[in-house]
Amino acid sequence: MSIFNVELKKVVDDSYDIEVGFELMSNLVHDIKQGLVGNIKKFALITDSNVVDLYGKTICSLLQDAGYQVDLFVFPAGEKSKTRRVKEQIEDAMLEKGYRRDCCIIAVGGGVVTDLAGFVAGTYGRGVPFINYATTLLAAADASVGGKTAVDTPLATNLIGIFNQPKKVYLDIATWKTLPHRQIVSGMAETIKHAALASRDLFAFLEQNMENIFALDQNACEHIAQENCKIKYQVVMKDERESGLREVLNLGHTVGRAIETVSNYDLSHGEAVAIGLVAQAKLSVLLGYMTEEELNALVSLLEKAGLPIGIPEYIDKEELVKKLYTDKKVRDGKLRFVIQKGIGDVVEFAPGVYATPVEEALARQIIMDM
Repeated sequence: MSIFNVELKKVVDDSYDIEVGFELMSNLVHDIKQGLVGNIKKFALITDSNVVDLYGKTICSLLQDAGYQVDLFVFPAGEKSKTRRVKEQIEDAMLEKGYRRDCCIIAVGGGVVTDLAGFVAGTYGRGVPFINYATTLLAAADASVGGKTAVDTPLATNLIGIFNQPKKVYLDIATWKTLPHRQIVSGMAETIKHAALASRDLFAFLEQNMENIFALDQNACEHIAQENCKIKYQVVMKDERESGLREVLNLGHTVGRAIETVSNYDLSHGEAVAIGLVAQAKLSVLLGYMTEEELNALVSLLEKAGLPIGIPEYIDKEELVKKLYTDKKVRDGKLRFVIQKGIGDVVEFAPGVYATPVEEALARQIIMDM
């Protein structure tokens, strides 16, 4: 018997830029012409049925006018499309169009688009480059930054996926003007989450500037976009693969993701996360990490943003408790929660450990009281 050792040590630079601004489509084309993705001439533009007419076709035409081959791949808008089946359909359509490894994927849209397109890019041809062009506040705050890509299944959300970093991210605040008000509100949940876990200053800014943000004031919107990126970067830089610290970005998501699924996605991601933030804050008060005053401040800010703070009556709470066990933080069959510490911090339970086991009875008590 013999053993042959295959030594494969990697040093990878996955750095990328995030450009925040208004009307960035021409910047995207310019960057590609300047070699953002090398000499690639073939682009698969993945978007959804809501965004294709607003921005997808325009970006496609601009790239075609610049001499590139571009095809649109469009799927039905909404979280229900973030599935293995839709991923397969996009891949088959790309194969039929002759796409091989010498292509680049451009994701144009919100979080569902960037999640799905990033996953496709990571597996298509064993990996092709991709670019995120985020058109929602939710994508700008969370989904388009950090390299987490995934699809949902009937049994769990975001458990089938990979870490895959884009070549560049464009946060085009001008696109927010075409968003329904409910989507702007939904996007605020992740921004409030970032403030709650990492920045008392951002929390105070949101308290004072919510009306300006909803009015799409340029300075206010650029500020929250940059703060979201900065907070997420500070976490992702230290823990790209979610081995410890990155779990803090799941604040509010244990209950949030479960209630989103149990509602059959009648609740948006942001609305569900808002309810999850209240649930974890109530848990934090019971565990002694937050005061009632701090809980009330969080609830007030969520209400100011127009987000829900309680569980809708139509939700089956027992089903919700069961759904908590599909959360990706579950270990050895035990529920685990990230817990807020006051305003602008989270609890580190041990060095590098940011989630704690919580008995089902306690989680049920919180849910039943909401």
